[in-house]
Amino acid sequence: MKIIESAIEMCGLAKNFSTEGESIGFVPTMGALHNGHISLLRKCRKENDVAVVSIFVNPLQFLKGEDYDKYPRQLALDKKICSAEEVDILFIPQVGSVYQKGFDTFIDQSHYGRFLCGPFRPNHFRGVMTVVAKFFNIVRPDKVYFGQKDYQQYLIVKRMVEDLNFHIEVKMLPTVREEDGLAISSRNIYLGPKQRKIAPVLYQSLMRTKELVAQGVVNVKRLKPEMIRMLACNKGLKVEYVEFANVETLEPVNEVKTQALVAVAVRLGNIRLIDNMIITRG
Repeated sequence: MKIIESAIEMCGLAKNFSTEGESIGFVPTMGALHNGHISLLRKCRKENDVAVVSIFVNPLQFLKGEDYDKYPRQLALDKKICSAEEVDILFIPQVGSVYQKGFDTFIDQSHYGRFLCGPFRPNHFRGVMTVVAKFFNIVRPDKVYFGQKDYQQYLIVKRMVEDLNFHIEVKMLPTVREEDGLAISSRNIYLGPKQRKIAPVLYQSLMRTKELVAQGVVNVKRLKPEMIRMLACNKGLKVEYVEFANVETLEPVNEVKTQALVAVAVRLGNIRLIDNMIITRG
């Protein structure tokens, strides 16, 4: 495994791979790698000649007062994981090399950011799109891999790729979960013992909704209050949103006609957790 810290060096390697006709797969991460990331690495490794993983805690996607400085960083362990998974290149640039002095160019969208996490984290997705676009230009991937837990991010990047003519296939893999259903996340390390016992209620509420839809309850006016009730009865948990949305546009739906994205965000103390499920009727 080759470790690259320079964007210029990464650009040169990517150009050489393309010239030689080798396909490049890319998994962008903020580090603190876990089993969810590993599922992406393995798929990337399987489907491409060259597997590239980036580790970069992107300051542009953190709001003032969020956990940028405290975000989990475990670079030594991340290197071991990438090596064990036979990653070809680990790209770990410093902030100053990604956002050079005077940096003043950003990428944004007017549609997808209006929904779900967007109103609660203004400019978050602008930061995501900006860094992802920069990394696409540096790494020049043929395929890029995201997990379903960050479904809104996946759709936003997919739309950016289409709108800006990046010739990249954006792939989404299923959410990887703990045995009790909790979606695996780097931020789960923040959960105390009592919070960890409560956290699986997100998945439980999604599964309850899936059961109700299977029983013929498809009106969101009936489904949404049941989810909120399940979540809110847990002490210390604050519901940020529960939404039923079109799987392609993220626009709200009033009924699960064929399928719908059910998305939830809560706060357990200062810890923000998100989860989602695509529920199909029939």
